[in-house]
Amino acid sequence: MDNVTKAKINLFAVLRNIQDLCELDDVSKDIIKDEKTSVSFNVPDVGTASLIFKDGKCTFVPDQSKAQLKLWFNSPEHFNKLIDGEKTIPMFINIFKVGFLLNTFTKLADRLSYFLKPTEELLKDRKYFEINTILTAYTAFFAMCQIGNSDEVGKIVASRIVDGDIACGIPGGIQVTINVTNGVMSARLGGSENPRAVMEFADLDFAHDLLNGKTSSYKGLGEGKFLIKGKLSMLDQVSKLLTMVGHYLM
Repeated sequence: MDNVTKAKINLFAVLRNIQDLCELDDVSKDIIKDEKTSVSFNVPDVGTASLIFKDGKCTFVPDQSKAQLKLWFNSPEHFNKLIDGEKTIPMFINIFKVGFLLNTFTKLADRLSYFLKPTEELLKDRKYFEINTILTAYTAFFAMCQIGNSDEVGKIVASRIVDGDIACGIPGGIQVTINVTNGVMSARLGGSENPRAVMEFADLDFAHDLLNGKTSSYKGLGEGKFLIKGKLSMLDQVSKLLTMVGHYLM
């Protein structure tokens, strides 16, 4: 496993979920309701990103290190340990904000782990099921792009995807747009006005089953629960990248 790719996934796919977690989960909303601060994560060979807490909301800003609390990690492995829940202490500036790291951020990280590591019992609760599925989908699509940009095999796969947008999501529900430009991949929330290819799930239930390996795309196509259209060669390569996500998030 490539630790740089894993750290990029942890920063730009897993950690970014805290923004959505604070919109979807009432407990997380309550945790940040009075929070007015920002924290940046700076990881060598990986990049930087900030979480900004203001007016009861959290915003994830990639490629930004401006923040009241700045955290520096020695290596990608050092950052991966933090995300994996191991005890590790990054270097930081602004000791007056370190309480945020030990309190608010730790609570949010635990809450995120709660939703991303489900049990069959927890999934019986519909609200939990919905949040788990949405966060899992976001993680998968954003992680896939990092694999396409960083993993050695992933870069070969990404180089075979023609330029353009790939629209992924559920009608009237979650929408993620994957953009490919000269073999470089990026993801953003929201739809695309002019996608070259479309990957559409009928509902959250099918999305959950497909993303967790409980069903297949072929079965979904036969049942009318999975729609693909447009330039299918793009979707073929995307499917290869999606199968690599589990290797990094297991």
